[in-house]
Amino acid sequence: MTLDEVIRQVTAILDSGINRVGFVSPSHFIPQVRIIIQCIHSLGYKPVLVFNTNGYDKVETLSSLEGLIDVYLPDLKYMEKELADEYSDAPDYPDVATAALKEMFRQKGATLHISEDGMAESGIIIRHLVLPGHKENSLKVLNFIAEELSPKLYISLMSQYYPTPRVSCHPKLNTTVSNEEYAQIVAELDRLEMYNGWVQELSSAKHYQPDFEREKPFEM
Repeated sequence: MTLDEVIRQVTAILDSGINRVGFVSPSHFIPQVRIIIQCIHSLGYKPVLVFNTNGYDKVETLSSLEGLIDVYLPDLKYMEKELADEYSDAPDYPDVATAALKEMFRQKGATLHISEDGMAESGIIIRHLVLPGHKENSLKVLNFIAEELSPKLYISLMSQYYPTPRVSCHPKLNTTVSNEEYAQIVAELDRLEMYNGWVQELSSAKHYQPDFEREKPFEM
């Protein structure tokens, strides 16, 4: 697509009444992100701009976006290098992601500004997916956020992991998160006084299973 085609599609959606533009996993096309933002601003549009990322971002990349991005929506997957290496082939993920989150926090602080209709306008929401058999990793994630950033940050604690057929023989990933381990992680949220955000019910693992054999796999 040409830049003009992209801008036409984005502005058509904005004209329909949507006031959000989200960039999902955008780290590898930051120059295009910047140009798109500049173009829609030049046309008089001022939507809320969301940077939706796995957290594996360079600090200098995020610094270049200061003043452009309204809401950062990062994951913090791992605080254990061995786990990051085994599951994502990225042993440096903890170092890279924690530095990235510190930069986002420098830009936005702990406050999440929310509109009257309950939509995020500016700030940070950190997501963490709890993995079965890895309670300690999740506890380290929460402690990092509370101790090195702020316990007032908004957290989305997710229990929606479910085993796909390809991990049916894996000793840890072949099941969902247990009641006991999830309860301990939620209790740690309370202990750290991390009261802002959302905690998924354990039943969520049954509801986020798109059927990719269907033409529209995400429709119920």
